[in-house]
Amino acid sequence: MPTVNENFLKLEKNYLFINIAKKVKAFTAAHPDADIIRMGIGDVTLPIAPVVIDAMKKGADEMGVKETFKGYEDSGAGYDFLRNAVSDYYKSFGVDVLPEEIRINDGAKSDCGNIVDIFGNDNTVLITDPAYPVYVDTNKMNGRNVIYADSNEENGFAAMPDFNVHADIIYLCSPNNPTGSVYTKQQLKVWIDYALKNNAVIIFDSAYEAFITQPELPRSIFAIEGAKKCAIEMCSLSKTAGFTGMRCGYTVIPSGLTFKASDGSDVSIAQLWGRRQGSKFNGVSYPVQCAAAAVFTEEGQKQIHKNIEYYQENARIISSTMEKLGIKYTGGINSPYIWFKCPNNMGSWDFFDLMLSKIEVVGTPGQGFGKNGDGWFRLTAFGDRDKTIEAMQRFEKLVAEIK
Repeated sequence: MPTVNENFLKLEKNYLFINIAKKVKAFTAAHPDADIIRMGIGDVTLPIAPVVIDAMKKGADEMGVKETFKGYEDSGAGYDFLRNAVSDYYKSFGVDVLPEEIRINDGAKSDCGNIVDIFGNDNTVLITDPAYPVYVDTNKMNGRNVIYADSNEENGFAAMPDFNVHADIIYLCSPNNPTGSVYTKQQLKVWIDYALKNNAVIIFDSAYEAFITQPELPRSIFAIEGAKKCAIEMCSLSKTAGFTGMRCGYTVIPSGLTFKASDGSDVSIAQLWGRRQGSKFNGVSYPVQCAAAAVFTEEGQKQIHKNIEYYQENARIISSTMEKLGIKYTGGINSPYIWFKCPNNMGSWDFFDLMLSKIEVVGTPGQGFGKNGDGWFRLTAFGDRDKTIEAMQRFEKLVAEIK
């Protein structure tokens, strides 16, 4: 009889958003006429830009012609036309990343979880709390020791390292999911110095970089000196260009990033990751890569930013409501997430139940992202404009009642 990986038994029984879905399903069954407004899961709602769809259709048409048909992509890292486009995109905001350092993937979530396959299970993993659940879960699945750096109200939900604590693998996300906070260049430099001191690697999730509006804030960890000696960056087109249903992103591993093996030899992280992907991943489909390349064209950037600006205005509507009500919050300005303190010091799940039952609005309880999330709550700006306005009107009435 096979044994099971009992590390899975140490996880919460259900993924955070499955628990939310169950609660909403039960409420809907009991109240079939409820007009529920969903602001919980960070899924986009606007259609993909026309220039992107046209490129995907053209790619699909090419697959039906013998002369232009594509099978396996030789390198497994993505077509050159897309890797070059991503490299040029980095250059547009002052960061030098070579095409050969870029690997195309099916979204940041997969690589954030899978990248640890190339690191030993005896590594200590440092994760900021609150955190996107995939960082914690994928390491616990392998039995790694996970420690936390506290993000809280006192530090603006931007955890900083303790140089007296050792870690081997560090997860950072900026703009942060769930809190919407963004690290400054100075703060990221401290994290890089910490990683270099500990001979550690930073796994940097920049999935929301396109939402940064303040030019002094870094959109890539590679904008900071020393990052190429210790960092891997992952980004996604899910929120940038609406690819949540199409799945495409990219991981950047500097060619010079190496660590010592047990025999003292230098091991290339890019080579190890390429070897892992060669065994377990056959790449992103050609039509989707054609669509992704269109995102980085001049017209593509113009069209996707119309959608991003729509979501940013939704975020402004939500954050201005928090300001009006005197509720503490982070995010909104450089992020599609608004992270606010639950009124009357309520617990996160209690406030979730109250919002669902009283005003039929669904958000995400902060406790689901870690212990420092208890008493806090996340709303997303990815919804419909009219629904966002209505949700905030309902929210104002609820807060007035409970105060």
